[in-house]
Amino acid sequence: MSEDTQKKVFLFRHGETEWSRSGQHTSITDLPLTANGRDDAKALKPVVELCDFSLILSSPRKRAKETAELAGVGDRMEIDEDLAEWFYGDYEGMTTSEIREKVPGWNIFTHPVPGGETGEEVAARCDRVIQRVLEASGDVALFAHGHLLRVFTVRWLRLGPSEGRHFVIHTGSLIRLGYEHENRAIEIWNAPVDR
Repeated sequence: MSEDTQKKVFLFRHGETEWSRSGQHTSITDLPLTANGRDDAKALKPVVELCDFSLILSSPRKRAKETAELAGVGDRMEIDEDLAEWFYGDYEGMTTSEIREKVPGWNIFTHPVPGGETGEEVAARCDRVIQRVLEASGDVALFAHGHLLRVFTVRWLRLGPSEGRHFVIHTGSLIRLGYEHENRAIEIWNAPVDR
């Protein structure tokens, strides 16, 4: 099956939470957005209104759903469990600095997560979402989380999950994936949205 090379995939990382601000790993802990995070999400609305999405998917977590709602697409979004953040297991709520006190040089993309998911497991979830994206009739919006969207991006580019370590995604930023001729590509990365 040939891919629709006109398709655009918009990635929206949720707005700021208390734990994203403090650098704590947040997967299953269901935190709401901060006031700043709500402002981030509302700032996405003019961008989202310019698009005609055939499919809008969100993580089941409150912070992603709230971002989609404040961006104006809450009534059209579908929840997709595969967009939940990387499960951090024993490292839930810890910062990278705290983890590195126990495991020097630790990086989620290259080191194990005790009691959590592997990069390959997260990549398998992202591959299922990519299949849904490819089957959609037009442009797609995804509202999700930093590490998950980094893995989604590298899987879109047909790279292994550990390559996600080379990308940074800010809360409330805009990313657009698409194609350069027949090759999957990054078109916009980490673009700030005016408030």
